[in-house]
Amino acid sequence: MSFSFYLASGSPRRKELLTQIGLQFKQILPEVDESRDGNESPALYVKRLARLKAREGLALLAGGQSKPVLGADTIVVLNDTVFGKPSDLDEAFTMLMALSGQTHQVMTAVAVVSPDSEKVICSCSTVLFRDIHPEEARAYGQTGEPLDKAGAYAIQGAGAIFVEAIQGSYSGIVGLPLMETADLLGEFGVTVLT
Repeated sequence: MSFSFYLASGSPRRKELLTQIGLQFKQILPEVDESRDGNESPALYVKRLARLKAREGLALLAGGQSKPVLGADTIVVLNDTVFGKPSDLDEAFTMLMALSGQTHQVMTAVAVVSPDSEKVICSCSTVLFRDIHPEEARAYGQTGEPLDKAGAYAIQGAGAIFVEAIQGSYSGIVGLPLMETADLLGEFGVTVLT
């Protein structure tokens, strides 16, 4: 199978989204330290992680390859507090209760790097949650769905029952803003629908 770029992510959601728009790619799995610098704004943090994942992905490949590498990262932000993936069900419950009845932002940064170029964008969407009853949050936690999701919910899964409204990119909330990603890949010679 011929492919046009590398995806530096093990995320099944990102894989599904890119496949949805007909792109051919190969997944690679770089390891990166996702700690946040205490002074880093949420937007700078998520962009740095996306860039770092793409750069580390490029470093994993043998020299001489010319295909670009795409890296991405998603965070949930409530009043400047960054919610990444919860470490356990208790943390997932705490996150869901904090988001209950609140409006939060979902930021997904996408970086594309090649040996001689690098670009990064950040998509920011707004999500309003309805009030969540504690028993609902605990039952949702028992599904296992919140454990590998930023902010402890999946808008494309059962977590959708908490979402009252969104403004912005639905695919960005899932984990990869497709319009912006297609534009960015286009700058590296990877085209969609051709």
